Amino acid sequence: MAAAELYSKYARVWLPDAAEVWKSAELTKDYTPGDQTLSLQLEDGTKVEHKIDPRTNNLPPLRNPDILVGENDLTALSYLHEPAVLHNLKVRFMDSKLIYTYCGIVLVAINPYERLPIYDAGIINAYSGQNMGDMDPHIFAVAEEAYKQMARDERNQSIIVSGESGAGKTVSAKYAMRYFATVSSSGEANVEERVLASSPIMEALGNAKTTRNDNSSRFGKYIEIGFDTKCCITGANMRTYLLEKSRVVFQAHGERNYHIFYQLCASSHLPEFKAFRLGCADDFHCTNQGQSPVIDGVDDAKEMCNTRRSFSLLGIGESDQMEIYQILSAILHLSNVEVKDQSADRCSIKQDDVHLMVFCDLMGVPCEEMAHWLCHRKLKTTTETFVKPVPKMNAIYGRDALAKHIYARLFSWIVDSINRALKSAVKQHSFIGVLDIYGFETFDINSFEQFCINYANEKLQQQFNLHVFKLEQEEYMKEEIPWTLIDFYDNQPCINLIEAKLGVLDLLDEECKMPKGSDETWAQKLYNTLLKQNAHFEKPRLSNRAFIIHHFADKVEYQCVGFLEKNKDTVNEEQINVLKNSKFDLLLKLFEDDEKAANSSNKLTSSIGRAGSAKKDTKKTVGLQFRQSLHLLMETLNATTPHYVRCIKPNDHKAPFTLDPVRAVQQLRACGILETIRISAAGFPSRWTYQEFFSRYRVLMKQKDLLPDRKQACKNLLEKLIKNQEKYQFGKNKIFFRAGQVAFLEKLRSDKLRTACVCIQKTIRCWLERKKYLRMRESAITIQKHVRGHQARCYAKFLRQTRAAIIIQRNVRMWSKRKLYQQQRSAAITVQCFWRAHMARKQYYKLMYEKKAQVIQKWVRGWLARQHYKCILAAIILLQSCVRRMRAKRELKKLKVEARSVEHFKKLNIGMENKIMQLQHKINEQVGIDETQTAVDLPVLLKLQRRMKELEQEKQSLWQQLDKREEDQQEKMIINKIYLLIIFVFLSFLFLNVLMQRQELESENKKLKQDLNELRKSLTNENSDLVPPAPGSLPYKVLLEQLNSSTEELEMRKEEVLLLRSHLVHLLVSAEILIFLKNLNAINSFSKRPLKVLKNCLLCAGGGNMSNNLSTDIHTLNEDGELWLAYEGLKETNRLLECQMHEQERVHNERYMKLVEEMNKLKDEKEQQQKMLAQSLLLPEDARIEATLKLEITRLTRENLELLEQQEKQDKTIRKLKKQLKLYMKKVEDFEGNHKELMNITRKEKEYQGMLEYKQGDESRLLKNLVIDLKPRGVAVSFTPGLPAYIIFMCVRYADIVNDDQRVSTLLNSTISSIKGVIKVGNDFEVVSFWLANTCRLMHCLKQYSGDEVFMVHNTAKQNEHCLTNFELSEYQQVFGDLAIQIYRQLIKCMEDILQPLIVSSMLEHETIQGVLGSKPTGLRKRSTSFSEEGAVTMEVLLQRLGLFHTTMSQHGMDSDLVKQVVKQQFYIICAVTLNHLLLRKDMCSWGKGLQIRYNVWQLEEWLAERELTDCGAKETLEPLIQAAQLLQIKKKTEADAQAICNMCTALTTAQIVKVLTLYTPVIDFEERVSPSFITTIKNLLKDRAESSTLMMDAKKIFTVTLPFTPSSVALDTIQIPSSLNLGFLTRI
Repeated sequence: MAAAELYSKYARVWLPDAAEVWKSAELTKDYTPGDQTLSLQLEDGTKVEHKIDPRTNNLPPLRNPDILVGENDLTALSYLHEPAVLHNLKVRFMDSKLIYTYCGIVLVAINPYERLPIYDAGIINAYSGQNMGDMDPHIFAVAEEAYKQMARDERNQSIIVSGESGAGKTVSAKYAMRYFATVSSSGEANVEERVLASSPIMEALGNAKTTRNDNSSRFGKYIEIGFDTKCCITGANMRTYLLEKSRVVFQAHGERNYHIFYQLCASSHLPEFKAFRLGCADDFHCTNQGQSPVIDGVDDAKEMCNTRRSFSLLGIGESDQMEIYQILSAILHLSNVEVKDQSADRCSIKQDDVHLMVFCDLMGVPCEEMAHWLCHRKLKTTTETFVKPVPKMNAIYGRDALAKHIYARLFSWIVDSINRALKSAVKQHSFIGVLDIYGFETFDINSFEQFCINYANEKLQQQFNLHVFKLEQEEYMKEEIPWTLIDFYDNQPCINLIEAKLGVLDLLDEECKMPKGSDETWAQKLYNTLLKQNAHFEKPRLSNRAFIIHHFADKVEYQCVGFLEKNKDTVNEEQINVLKNSKFDLLLKLFEDDEKAANSSNKLTSSIGRAGSAKKDTKKTVGLQFRQSLHLLMETLNATTPHYVRCIKPNDHKAPFTLDPVRAVQQLRACGILETIRISAAGFPSRWTYQEFFSRYRVLMKQKDLLPDRKQACKNLLEKLIKNQEKYQFGKNKIFFRAGQVAFLEKLRSDKLRTACVCIQKTIRCWLERKKYLRMRESAITIQKHVRGHQARCYAKFLRQTRAAIIIQRNVRMWSKRKLYQQQRSAAITVQCFWRAHMARKQYYKLMYEKKAQVIQKWVRGWLARQHYKCILAAIILLQSCVRRMRAKRELKKLKVEARSVEHFKKLNIGMENKIMQLQHKINEQVGIDETQTAVDLPVLLKLQRRMKELEQEKQSLWQQLDKREEDQQEKMIINKIYLLIIFVFLSFLFLNVLMQRQELESENKKLKQDLNELRKSLTNENSDLVPPAPGSLPYKVLLEQLNSSTEELEMRKEEVLLLRSHLVHLLVSAEILIFLKNLNAINSFSKRPLKVLKNCLLCAGGGNMSNNLSTDIHTLNEDGELWLAYEGLKETNRLLECQMHEQERVHNERYMKLVEEMNKLKDEKEQQQKMLAQSLLLPEDARIEATLKLEITRLTRENLELLEQQEKQDKTIRKLKKQLKLYMKKVEDFEGNHKELMNITRKEKEYQGMLEYKQGDESRLLKNLVIDLKPRGVAVSFTPGLPAYIIFMCVRYADIVNDDQRVSTLLNSTISSIKGVIKVGNDFEVVSFWLANTCRLMHCLKQYSGDEVFMVHNTAKQNEHCLTNFELSEYQQVFGDLAIQIYRQLIKCMEDILQPLIVSSMLEHETIQGVLGSKPTGLRKRSTSFSEEGAVTMEVLLQRLGLFHTTMSQHGMDSDLVKQVVKQQFYIICAVTLNHLLLRKDMCSWGKGLQIRYNVWQLEEWLAERELTDCGAKETLEPLIQAAQLLQIKKKTEADAQAICNMCTALTTAQIVKVLTLYTPVIDFEERVSPSFITTIKNLLKDRAESSTLMMDAKKIFTVTLPFTPSSVALDTIQIPSSLNLGFLTRI
């Protein structure tokens, strides 16, 4: 492909620019080889001439097509160079507000300087389990990839986060750790919280405000998060690197010290901090140098609470925390110790220095000794020791060195404490390391810290380059394409310059060992040793105390001043010894390591004999320590799989979403992004699968080029389009392109489409112009016709006007005379009018006066009448009261008389008899005693005897009255029974009449069916007249004939069954009536009238045959109460017949209603077809035929499906009825053979009471067979829905009947435990659904049979007999309700786990409507399910899964209301997951995808309609997804469009609307992006909307579940226990 083809007119290129780095321009004429200049036009219209270097002949870089701009992966760009990368990042960051972008294996993160709602739990759940290329770039995607690779490959992972200060490294590392803590659940309690709690502590102690960042990490850290074999967090370990100790004693203007100092000062008012004697931050020298003690938006006191909470969470007690704060407070006071001059080489500190006294008090050391060694130092020689005073500046340096040393030791101790707290007893299987380390730094003055930082970045860049190169070559080898070694920048020489023997660090350590070593002598050694040997080392021209190193990112000049001092990190040992003598425990712990090192060195030197020199040699320099820790870090990283995050600082002003191109390019070069691009561009950066390439570029193929083998078709096309075969390679699964080839193919594709569009436009314009010409010709003819007609009408008008003028003159004259007459007449009439009006008003006022008088009279008379009525009413009420009082008195007297009646006298006589007996006994005794003394009083004795005779007579009369009354009452009872029997016989014969009426209704039913068939035939005939007959009509007729024949056979079987039943009932009734009539003679003496009535009724109903049997002697049949037994049998028969009658009537009514509904439906269809016919007549002939065919095909398909369903139902019914018929035939044969014996049976058959008897202790056995070992699949298909619930409740009824509360509680508690155990063990949807249905059924049974009137109204009389009698189980109703809700939540979770992998693939990724969606290059990270393949998840798979859920729940007998709630929850999950992924996937936000989503939603709505679930609320839950799809398709340009969007998207939040508009990406060239101004307009219109600011829908939300009472129509006494349940130990009662 020649340059002339690419650099043609209208091609766009990039030009270098000082301010913007790169500017876009467009060629105004074609380039030809040999031209010295390019004619260009900038975007602002300026025309420029770009000169081409004749030596290199390098042309400016080309711009990528607009369709590739804004891609998620920079490697997807066709042209890979610096301006393309910068422009793509700028478009994503500033226009789309996207801060993350992939660059191959690197995630580029730009600091937005604004809080974004993209880190909440919903986002984490959306990224969890997803492939890295499936979602938009995000730090969570990198974390998920590392977590997935660790679990899959069982290899340790590392996430390397780098960037300069203020780029957002700490935040990125924090979010990565939060992701791991969220997606992995640990076995130990609060492990994730403890891991996350380490971040606030490390930020407080290691972060500070700088001019570039308010929360800058001033140290590097590598956190290893450990996982066990189940990928659960077990603990963590932290390593730190190069803490910036100098910040403890010095801060530049606008900066702060470490946050912890300001948090302490802000909390100094707390009682526990009073002893530290702190104040505000401005009072201390080490916190007020930057003159910026406050950070906007940060409350230091609140942050202090967070820090203390984090310490407590990590197990660091309150006492240890106070000791830490005590040391930090001592450092604050130490910085305020004032040193004064005494002479040039001597200084002192005041004895009453308050801050020194507080420092010593807090540290527990003597004040005088510390003051002495702050101003003096000890010098040791081989023979003696000297104490020498130091100048003021040296004393201040010593004071600051002591403060830095204490802080560094405290920092290390806290890190060790955190590591101990995060260490777990569980064995660590693997780990993921998160490296948060400083990026490449270059300032105006660079010192030892910048040198170490850049040295670390050199090592990391080398590891990064090797890893990128390795992955690139592995890709080529996997695809089996030839490759050559890619040349990439190797920074090993620069690393050797720093760390090799006689390198910078080696010479620095050597100089530190020299007694009189200085920065100047070290600089000279560097010049002499390295200047001529290494090309990366350079000496500045104007300085002898600096050196320059050429790093991979840029060359940096380092000032030698301070290198030696910082490398030595010296501190006065005597000051340390003073601190070691302290009684402060924590302070002693800080210096334990120093003592151990000193003791070991003393032992070593004692054996050698050179104590002084050996002791100096044992102390490591800072450079050596850093180099060793860096080598250890690199070994760790090389042993893991790295993942890279490069953080970019967009500007130095912390302005949100503002990108400074100059600063961005500097960081892109420094962090290795451009090197990655260069390596990718050197090979084959663009990679397409064969299917992707075919789908995108099949428009470039001709019809003959389309082969079944897509791979060969792609090869043939490329060989035609690109002649140079080195520009592409064919791999096993992908096609690899050189840089720029995809842009060339895109150009060819755009030209092809443009040519096609021109052809289409040409044809359409020709058609429009011809149509316009024909319309103009027709219009001209019409105009001529109308003009000629107009002329003729004008001539006719002239003639009419002439004649009219004459008529007008005549009429005007007549009018003038008539007008005069009219005026006179009008005047007369006016006078008359006013006079008559006056008289009429006068009459009106008179009538109105009279009318008002009448109204007043009417109201007065009415009031008087009402008053009279009230008086009469009160009198009547009074009279009624008096009458009622009189009647009440009479009734009272009557009751009193009855009280003195027979029973009363009986009681009195009994008492009197007792008294008489007692009196007689006393008299006898008295006679026996006084027989010898006194004579008997005869008159008294005679009186008593006479009284006894009277009482005896009265007693006999009372007994006679009592016997008479009992006979009367018995006679009345017998008469009442006779009346009841008469009524019963009447009801029996009425029932027989009802059966006859039922037969008549069934005959009417047949007629209705015949009418229905005739109506169907008429509809078929009408449709046949409208449209041609559809194919397959013969099978359709055969199917209808089979259905009709099966229906007729079913009706015949039903008639036979009814005849047999009526015959059986007639025989039973006849037998009972004969028995009854024979017994009538026994009671004939009581009443003649009821007997006559009964005989007449029987004669009328039964005919003459019955009367002949009345003459038989029936006295013998009533010897043992057989009449009563016969009566009971007849009642039972009547009850059975009544139930059957109600059942048959209900069935008939249901069938009748179905037929009526079907007739109405057919009528509606007929009307609809007539309307369609009328509408189709208005269409053109072709369109009418097509519409008619579609309509007829749809109708026939629907009718075929309905007929198939009806046939299946009819087959099932026929089989069932055949079985019943066989059973009834067998019963009838048995009855006919033994009907004589049956007529003599007087006892009832055994009736079950709906309960199951079990023994004490059988509960565990019952629940094991019925709950634990039960397989829901077999039960759902074979048995009655809810059978386990019915069996358990029947056992509860037995325990209730025997009044055993222990059994009831044991059985119900064991049932709850068993169900929980089964649900807890498995997550099978079928198992959970089965036990949810049975739990709800058991709860409904407890309510239905509780005896509560609220629930009893739904029961039959038989069901009410089965109510519980002894126990009230409302508490268990609540318990089972809670259990059902728990199971419901687990059901939703199981369902969510099953649906989660299907939703995104079916709703978003699968292309149901072929050809609507386009495909774009996806870069290095390919989407896993971008295109349909075999086994891909389609919408049909999702609908089948939903149908399986619904079928399973229906088979298990789940309540319909509960099924609707489950379906609503299903659709909410589908909507939430789909919308969340749509908001996180830029490649899914296009017009075609909106059309695809709407089609899929329509399929879901059709699924609801097919199952009659449209009223369950599921459709409403899809509203946010529907509106998001509409938002992708609606016009998005004008303010009116913005207003329409705001009115339409009521279910979406403002953040979601803005996100969709921001992510909107054209897939084809003819779509347009949404302008930022339009998005701003949307924001302004929606700013007053009150709503949540969250971006994601809560996919874990579960709607509140309700469990409405659903009574069961199943009678407990009819339930049979299958033998397969192994419940033989239960007995039906």
